[in-house]
Amino acid sequence: MSILVVDVGTSGLRAAVVTDDATVTHEHHRELLPDSPAPGVVEFDAQAMADAALELALQALAEAGPVDAVGVANQRASTILWDRSSGRPLGPGIGWQDLRTVGDCLVLQAEGLRLAPNLSATKAKFLLDQYDPQRERDLCLGTVDTWIVWTLSGGRAHVTDLSNAAVTGLVDHEAGGWDAGVLAKLGIPERMLPRIVDSSGGCTEAAALAGAPLICGIAGDQQASLIGQGCVTKGPAKITFGTGGMLDTVIGTHRPAFETRGEGGTFPIVAWQLGGEPTWGIEAVMLSAGTNVEWLRDDLGLIDTSAASHDVAQKVESTDGVVYVPALLGLGTPHWDYGARGTLLGITRGSERPHIVRAVLEGVAQRGADLVDAAACDAGHVIEHLRVDGGMSRNPTFVQLLADAAQRTVHVSPVVEATTLGAAFLAGLATGMWKDLDEIAATWAPTTVVEPGEPLDRDRWAAAVERAKEWHPDLSGIDF
Repeated sequence: MSILVVDVGTSGLRAAVVTDDATVTHEHHRELLPDSPAPGVVEFDAQAMADAALELALQALAEAGPVDAVGVANQRASTILWDRSSGRPLGPGIGWQDLRTVGDCLVLQAEGLRLAPNLSATKAKFLLDQYDPQRERDLCLGTVDTWIVWTLSGGRAHVTDLSNAAVTGLVDHEAGGWDAGVLAKLGIPERMLPRIVDSSGGCTEAAALAGAPLICGIAGDQQASLIGQGCVTKGPAKITFGTGGMLDTVIGTHRPAFETRGEGGTFPIVAWQLGGEPTWGIEAVMLSAGTNVEWLRDDLGLIDTSAASHDVAQKVESTDGVVYVPALLGLGTPHWDYGARGTLLGITRGSERPHIVRAVLEGVAQRGADLVDAAACDAGHVIEHLRVDGGMSRNPTFVQLLADAAQRTVHVSPVVEATTLGAAFLAGLATGMWKDLDEIAATWAPTTVVEPGEPLDRDRWAAAVERAKEWHPDLSGIDF
């Protein structure tokens, strides 16, 4: 048996086939970068995204032959508005990083409605205000999963799963459905929103593909990565180190007690929904991770490739007192200081290129440990070990530094992008390829297991973070 997965990220998309031994085959990838025509504005060509997704899916199927089902994984909260009859987008989709609705969020916050600009809610309002101010047209709103399912189904299905819906800012407190009060406040007609379905289960046929296989697995990227790395019960946590860093861990069947943010700075998420019952988790966020290595490569020219950061850092045994705080876009969990900025401390005349490169890797590792501490505070259970995927998971120096900073064993994912596996697992649950979550968890087999060594200096790290905070006080004063 096999599953086709369409996996749409922030900077590109892929289609691949996953077999019943959890092997990823026939993978096709295409870069599709968002546009930033003005500061704080992030948008993308939704039609180009749909066309590329369909083309890559057809290429994978042409090589692999028929599949039993289809799974979808996606960047979360990016928002699209399209005409129901023609199926054409009315304009660019708005990316999750877009900040053009910050003012709306602050106004709503003063009125008692707490919404962050990275959620879909104010993006949906903005699009409707632009293209249908009277709310009279027959339009469809959706996140990227909704748009891809619409495309693969030939316009037959307008759906989203709960893992995606719950990060729109438009569902009720217990994630039981769309929140009528919030919709009314923002002027979003519920008829324009997708039907919320389980993360695993048949929702429609992929009529645009040969054989019309059933689309029966949908999840947001971080939730897909969570299940893709076998973190289906309390205990283990996964961190995806891509452009940013996201830690997720399962809490259970009950929603976390905090409303929007816990004491440690994490957020409640729906990990997935099966049989109408949501499984809850929490998420901790690092605003910049791999971006810091790209800065070393593209802007400073200290390394030729991202992978070279490992070789250069290995030329020294320590940073020799150099400390780097990776706050290029501010600090996320647990500090949530948007005015913090990247900080390089402890430089002397003897500081050399390897010290700087190692300090950057160590700084991202220390931020990873911050996420672990925050999640341990808010989860209510011990985080036994870490599972990691994303580009930085292939850097041995970084992975060892993460183990040292967090003082936990680190298991490296067998695939760089575990999102693809997670979407396949959800689709496979619906088709019987895997019988339950326990069987999925049993497929986990890390490529490398790294044990913690000498602990990094967490007190000195905390002092460095304090130096990085409030560099732009006006931005530091903004909190969602």
